[in-house]
Amino acid sequence: MKHMKKAVLFAVICCMIFSGCGKEESTEAVNNVPETEAVVVAEESTEAETETEVVETETEEVSTESVKLAAGINLLTGEPMDEAIASQRPVAVMISNTADAMPQYGTTGADVIVESPVEGALTRIMAVYQDYANLPLIMSSRSARHYFVYLSNEFESIFVHYGQSIYTTEMLNNFDDLNGLDGDLADVTFFRDSSRKAPHNAYINGESIVAGIEKREFRTEHGSAYPGLFTFSGDEVTLDNGVDAKVVEPGYAVNKPWFVYNEETGLYDRYQYKAAHVDTNNGEQLAFKNIIFRVCDYSVFPDGKYLDVKTASYGGTGKYITNGKAVDITWVKPVEDGVVTYYDADGNELEINKGKTFVCIILNDATERMGIYASEADFEAARQ
Repeated sequence: MKHMKKAVLFAVICCMIFSGCGKEESTEAVNNVPETEAVVVAEESTEAETETEVVETETEEVSTESVKLAAGINLLTGEPMDEAIASQRPVAVMISNTADAMPQYGTTGADVIVESPVEGALTRIMAVYQDYANLPLIMSSRSARHYFVYLSNEFESIFVHYGQSIYTTEMLNNFDDLNGLDGDLADVTFFRDSSRKAPHNAYINGESIVAGIEKREFRTEHGSAYPGLFTFSGDEVTLDNGVDAKVVEPGYAVNKPWFVYNEETGLYDRYQYKAAHVDTNNGEQLAFKNIIFRVCDYSVFPDGKYLDVKTASYGGTGKYITNGKAVDITWVKPVEDGVVTYYDADGNELEINKGKTFVCIILNDATERMGIYASEADFEAARQ
């Protein structure tokens, strides 16, 4: 069942033309840092931050109608789960994604991962978990940027991070967050692995997340007004009118990630830093049913370092990718602390396949680096 948006909203989107808003002069300096220098810039930034940081249950059969809010349904994947767990707020955890932060732990447990550029042309990932109480080791827990807080709020998540940029500090007062800089959470939620070099050795787990939530007395249930983010199709989405998408890449400059469609599993396997993207907890490669490319406007703060990524728009563009196909989409989010809604080319609310989703935030002046390839041979040829 398609979810038609209001006519007035449809008219707004159809009339708006994506302008690819021009970047500020300092933006070019951020994006064009050579890869070897980019790592240095980012690590100097993160070190500065560190100095300031001194069971299977029975469920009812799911209807073939599209699913958004339903009892016993994971709002992040559209799949059945214990009703008590499905009704709780998820947690969104900031995880470092630099080469120095490898190996990562705990990433395959996420239902949704959001990746976005940060300073120095690096990226950081936010892993969102619905069933978090028994999670194993998650490492390394890293600092937040203000736009990740807004992205977390789209899921009505409890935000988990170790420190933050200077532009994030004040706004965190308006959100439920577990911050490694807060002394009362030391050895409660956040710990350090002495075998790894700081700042990449902070870790958490399910037990410590629960302890922090209880200590802060955060609300754990979704609010009655929360609309949910994704709408899941009751039938398999095949995107028959889409273009072939055997391999897709968001175009990030340093980690250079890409996804390859695995016809046997029906999932997209994730790669970065010239190798499979693996969770060290279990040795498994990250894989996703859905990929969303979300193009966002941005600017650079006057300090010339930190990005100001805009997560709100009335005419955002992007791609939806699943089952070896890709289509154009649009997205609307009226205010930064609201919830995004995705739409297909006909103006209907986008219905995605049940399963895990990876969202790539792509800066509006970097869309030429996005790649969608019909074959692995095409992808390899483009990279030469």
